[in-house]
Formats: sequence, C-alpha cells, structure tokens
Amino acid sequence: MWAWALLPIFLAVWAIVGVWIVYAMAVSNGSVNLNDGFPVISTCGSYPPQSCIFGQVLNVGAFLAVWILVMRFQQIRDYGCHSHLNSVSLAIGCFCALGTSLVANFQQSIQLETHLAGAFLAFFFGNIYFWMQTVLTYKVEPRHGGRWIVPTRFILSMACTVFNVLMVVFFTQNMKSLAAICEWVVAMIIFVLFGLFSVEFWHLDMMSLHVQKRRTAIPNEMQVSTITLQ
Repeated sequence: MWAWALLPIFLAVWAIVGVWIVYAMAVSNGSVNLNDGFPVISTCGSYPPQSCIFGQVLNVGAFLAVWILVMRFQQIRDYGCHSHLNSVSLAIGCFCALGTSLVANFQQSIQLETHLAGAFLAFFFGNIYFWMQTVLTYKVEPRHGGRWIVPTRFILSMACTVFNVLMVVFFTQNMKSLAAICEWVVAMIIFVLFGLFSVEFWHLDMMSLHVQKRRTAIPNEMQVSTITLQ
C-alpha cells in the first residue's frame, strides 16, 4: 500500500518544520540572541514556551522513528536477507531514537550530562545506522529506487560523518557558532535520510503484527508416546 511511503515523509517534515518553528520562537521572544552567535538546537528548545513544542516534536519523532526502524528491519528480512547487520542496525537505530527522546526530555539547562548523552546517541548512532542501511541497500534485492538510491544514501551518510567530525572539532576549539551550524546540518541530513525510506516503503503491500501465545507446560503432564508394531 503506497500510503506507507507517507510515514517516513511525515517524520522528516514533522521534525524539520518542528525544530525550525522552535528556532523562530526562540529568536522572536529573545530566548536566544543572534548577536552572540548562531545557537545550537538545544539552546533554542531549553526555555518555555518553545521548550514544550521542542519536547513534543522530538518525542513524536522518536516514536515514529522506532516504527520506521522496525518496518525497515522486517522488510529486509522479508526480502531474504537474514544478515546480522540487519539486526545490529535495528539496535543501533533504537539507540538513536532513545537519544532523541533523552534530548527532548532532559533540556541542557536542567540536566546537561543526560542531554549530551542523548545528543551523542541521536547524532552519532544515527549516523552509524544509516551507514549500515547504505550497505544493506546495496546487498538487498530487489533494490527499490534504481541506481541512485545507494549513491544518495552514501553521499548523505558521508556528509553526516563529515559534519559530525567538524562539529566536535569546532566545539573543542570554542568556535561555537560554526559547531552549531554543523549540528543543524547533521540534524537535517538525518531527517532527510529517514524520509528517504519512502522509496522502499512505497512497495509495501501491507503491515501486520502477530502476537503468539507461548505454550505453557502443565505440571505432571503425562508424556504420550506412540509405538507402531510390525
């Protein structure tokens, strides 16, 4: 059903529009001063009222991300790829979603250490996840999106890595505005990479969830055996 392709697109649009609305509110009400330099995303979302929107945007985004991660994991398995890389990528992606939730609920002005741990999971584990997806996209058949999907994921993942490294370098050199710009670029790239899953989800017919009850053994249950006599 082609409607599943709208899920990754909705996540990308929701997150991108949401964080820029938070930025606009922070600038308009004076929570951040652009004369002091370009702010990081977390600074924009640290103070009310935009902190409420910031938390909601990221929490909903984390939930949608987990939903997409599980769907992509199962889609790859259904195509006959039972690689451990697929399972590891699911775990890495869930850590990315967890980090996003931590960033949303532990603002840097309140709990900096937890906030930074969440940011590390969101940005760096998210980057690792999409490198793994680049490899899996190359290995899995059929490859939806033709010849352009693998190079696109590779270029975006490489750009994400470069800006992650630059962000750390600029931060350690106390070049906070440049580090903040790199952080915004990394966030936008990760959102776009999630949206790119719409290419694969376009070809999903349906999604179903099955819960199977585990059979419990009855105490002192009699074991029955059958013997065939010749």
